[in-house]
Amino acid sequence: MTISRRKLIEPQITPFYHVINRCVRRAYLCGDDPYNGKNYHHRRGWIVNKIKQLAAVFCVDVCAYAVMSNHYHLVLKIDTEQQQKLTQEAVISRWLQLFNGHPIAIDFLKEGQIGADKQQALSNLVAEWQQRLGSISWFMRCLNEEIARKKNKGQPYPCIPTMSNYT
Repeated sequence: MTISRRKLIEPQITPFYHVINRCVRRAYLCGDDPYNGKNYHHRRGWIVNKIKQLAAVFCVDVCAYAVMSNHYHLVLKIDTEQQQKLTQEAVISRWLQLFNGHPIAIDFLKEGQIGADKQQALSNLVAEWQQRLGSISWFMRCLNEEIARKKNKGQPYPCIPTMSNYT
């Protein structure tokens, strides 16, 4: 049985982790797919570019990576020191590079300050985002979600049987 990353990862013990992500149903991530004869080499660029973007935003360093035909490997290091040193402005601006921001956070960046009534909500948002910026789970979520969306955009999944397969 698999164990969730949040139960496996303890940066106080070691900040380094080897992460593997594999495609399902014999699907090909990159290279030549011998089952359908198509070449998916262009996806390697998607993955490498997204890894570089995420490494610049997250407090997670990419020590090494390898993109294979149906899986990839990452060696990641959680930089807890960098994560703890982030200011409110830095956390918000990093988060906005990946996600739509909360109106309170956007107002804070534009104005440089917000009313006392909104300060607690902003502090809660920033604390949550700061924790996520040092999370391998959130790093992998961002990486995998974009790759899956690009792959699935305008394409039916090739392994889903259709009625014509049964006649």
